[in-house]
Amino acid sequence: MPQLTLSTLQSALAGAAALRSRTTLQPAGGPGTKVFPPTYAGSVYATEKRRLPGRAEPVPCVLLDSVQSQANRIEDALQQAIDAGALRIPVIEVDFGPFWPGEGKPEALRLFDPVGRISSLQAPHRIADAILRDSLLDGAPFRASEIGRRIGAANIANATPLYEHCPTALLLGMWDSTGPKGGLGAKFERALVSEIVGIDAVLGVKSSSRIDPLAIQVKSAVLYAAANSSGLHYTDDPAEAAKEKGKPKLLGKDGKPSEANHGNVTPSLSELGKDGEYLAGGVTISSAEQSIVISLAALRRLRFPIDGAFDPAVDAAGRTVLAALGLCGAALAAEQGLDLRSRCLLWPEEPAQWELLARPGTTPDRFTVESAQAIDLLGAAVAAAAKLGLRWREEPVVLTPSEQLVRLVARSQKLAATSGGEEVS
Repeated sequence: MPQLTLSTLQSALAGAAALRSRTTLQPAGGPGTKVFPPTYAGSVYATEKRRLPGRAEPVPCVLLDSVQSQANRIEDALQQAIDAGALRIPVIEVDFGPFWPGEGKPEALRLFDPVGRISSLQAPHRIADAILRDSLLDGAPFRASEIGRRIGAANIANATPLYEHCPTALLLGMWDSTGPKGGLGAKFERALVSEIVGIDAVLGVKSSSRIDPLAIQVKSAVLYAAANSSGLHYTDDPAEAAKEKGKPKLLGKDGKPSEANHGNVTPSLSELGKDGEYLAGGVTISSAEQSIVISLAALRRLRFPIDGAFDPAVDAAGRTVLAALGLCGAALAAEQGLDLRSRCLLWPEEPAQWELLARPGTTPDRFTVESAQAIDLLGAAVAAAAKLGLRWREEPVVLTPSEQLVRLVARSQKLAATSGGEEVS
C-alpha cells in the first residue's frame, strides 16, 4: 500500500473532504474477554444504540474512549516525542520547578509535591487554559504580553498567532472563554475527531473482596481521627482524637478498622442500577472500532495572514501543515498502544489505514502512515510553509507562574496531604 506524500496531501487540501481511518480492535486477552469502559457520574457507562453497516437494527454500543480523551492521548504522544527530541513543534510551558523544593521562597510559595513544567499540550484548555492565563511572561501577565495579545486577536481569518505558538489548538479545537473577551473569545472547531466504541456491548458483573493477612476483626477497636496530623491519621485512644462538637471524632463513617483500610472485605458484586443492571461491571463486546477523521474542509476555513496580507499559497501551506500534524499525532498515539485504562487494553486486528475522501462515488485512495514517515511529512510541510514566510516557533515559550497561582497550588497540596483525599468540583 502506498505511503502518503507531501504532494498528495497538498492536493487533498485543495478540495478533498477528509482523511479517515477506521480500525477494528479486539481486547488484548482475545475476543470475548471483558473490558472496562470509563465510568461517569453514578458509576454508569456511556451506552447507546447505533446504526451500523450491515445491521438491520440498531446495535448496543458502549463508549470506550471519548473524543476528548483521544485528543488528550494525541497531545500526550506529541509531548513525549518532543521530550525525546524526535519532534519540534510550538508549545508554551509554565515552569513550577523553582517553587519545589523552593529554597529561598516564602513558605506560602513552596510546593509540597513537584509539578515541573506544564505545557499547552498538557493543559486542559490548551493555550486558552487558566494555568497559562495566570502566569507571567517577562514579568507581565501572559495575556497582556505581545504574544498573549496576538493570541487574543486570533480567529479563523487570522489563525497565524496560533499557528506560530499552539497549532494543536487549530487542529483539536479551542474556545478562548477565559481570555479578555470572556465568552465572546474565539472558537475553533475540532478538525480532528477520534473515538473508540465497543460494539454489541453486554454489561457484566464486577466482584470485589480482600483477605487481610493480619486478620484484624471488625470489633477489635473503635478508631478515631487523630488530632496530631504528624503521626498516623487515626488512633484508638479517645484522648488523642480530634474533637467534633466536643466529642472524639470517629474515623470515617463509623470508626471501624475498614475505615483505615484494615480487615477483610466480604466478597460482593457490583451494585444494581435503577434499571436492574449491574453498575461498572465491565462489558463484553464482539469488537471495538476506532474512527479518526481529519476534516480538510474545516482546515480550509483557516487563513494565515502575514503582516496583515493574505496569500492563498500561504493559506494552503498552513492548512497542509495542520493536516500533517494531525496524521503525526495519530500515528504517534497509535504506536504507544491502546491501553486505555486498567483492564481495557485493545489490539488492532490489522494495521491502521487512511482513506482520502476526495471524489464522491469513487473508491477512496488508501495510504499507510507510520510515525517516522509522519514526522518526515510534517517536517517537509513545515519547511514548505516557511519558504513562503509562514513560520512557527520551534523553541518553547517558558512562562513563570504568578505568585497567586503558586499559593493556590501550595494550599491545595497541603489540604490534600492533611485531608487524605482529592476534592472533585
